[in-house]
Amino acid sequence: MSDEVRSGVPEAPSPRVSAHPLALAGLLALLAMFGPFAIDTLFPAFPAVARDLGATAFAMQQTLSVYIVAYGVMALLHGPLSDAYGRRVVILSGVAVFTLASIGCALASSIDQLLAFRALQGLSSGAGLIVGRAIVRDCFEGAQAQRVMSLISLIFGVAPAIAPIVGGIIFVNFGWHAIFGFLALYAALLWLLCAFALRETHPPDLRTPLRMRALGSVYGGIVRDRGYLLIAFAGGLNFGALFLYISSAPAIVIGQWGLGATDFGWLFVPIVIGMMLGSATSARMAGRFTPAQTASAGFAVMSAGVLCNLAYAFAVLQPQPPWAILPVAMTAFGISLAFPAMTLLMLDRHPRQRGAASSMQAVVWASLNAAIAGIVAPSIAASPRLLAVMAAIFVAAGLACWWRYRTRHHREPAAAGARNIAEVGAVDPVAETL
Repeated sequence: MSDEVRSGVPEAPSPRVSAHPLALAGLLALLAMFGPFAIDTLFPAFPAVARDLGATAFAMQQTLSVYIVAYGVMALLHGPLSDAYGRRVVILSGVAVFTLASIGCALASSIDQLLAFRALQGLSSGAGLIVGRAIVRDCFEGAQAQRVMSLISLIFGVAPAIAPIVGGIIFVNFGWHAIFGFLALYAALLWLLCAFALRETHPPDLRTPLRMRALGSVYGGIVRDRGYLLIAFAGGLNFGALFLYISSAPAIVIGQWGLGATDFGWLFVPIVIGMMLGSATSARMAGRFTPAQTASAGFAVMSAGVLCNLAYAFAVLQPQPPWAILPVAMTAFGISLAFPAMTLLMLDRHPRQRGAASSMQAVVWASLNAAIAGIVAPSIAASPRLLAVMAAIFVAAGLACWWRYRTRHHREPAAAGARNIAEVGAVDPVAETL
């Protein structure tokens, strides 16, 4: 039985661009790494940046939330821009702006300047991740698309582990300004790689002109699709359980564990190993199990992870690595196991607006992560028990969304996609402006 029949999702007609899966996955993973590198490399330098710029701990936490909010706002346009003008030009433009923004961060002399350039980083960094998902669906179908998506997650998963370690080494030897110099150099080199190696996968005859009224109709159709929103929130809440620990990293590593600026690997390496193993397992399950079955298996592992985390946090007075982070790594395994399959299920509910669908997913995730980084984490990061309880709440909420999707909306993606196409004028945004 084909993947299309088993999932009940009609494939949108699109040319399949010849691409080597490993090479494309590697390039798209490097583009997706902007996010974790922009966030995690700065963690070891938080106290020094606050001291040099006269910023409070709360203001430093906003360097995360400002970045994420800007990312979410621009995410609404990254996908549609790539649908209208092609994938390649949007990615090259985003990488160029990120390079300039990183230089601005390196030269910042006040917390207000740093926040402004962090916002500019956020506006540009989503191009690679969001448009990259659309590129995968441009080039691959069914189980192969899930394998490539899992391979991207596998390669991309290295970034959160090495980013704080690299940031700590750079900070100890060269100071915090050099961290942003490293980001600028990384972006500049990647721009050159994309300029020479990234092919256009969305040809002109399939592009949809960017019209704000039509774009509103597209997003309106997506927002009215409850099945889509349930998957998007399920994935976002699951990742929120993990991002809670990521955004609390300085308080955990330096505050709770009493370690130094170069010791963030104790937190991030186990998490990343869990993510990579989850992505690898998802790739092996592709074609053998339906995407929904794979995602459900991921939820089972996540649930076990947060329960073990709760048990350990309340059994030990002062949790310490490595035992304190192993249950979180198990949760990360489950998240990465479910994520590729859930993403494909979500994008295929709107097969002719995959760029916009990917953008809306990024908006949902960015909104949740901004609240976590700016409000939740600063309030509870000092308490291992509160962190464990909140992570369990996030996974439980994600599981509730997934259960609702499976029981009410799982067998309607074809109908949902057809309704959306009808609502936006048979995928002709020009018609909406006439």
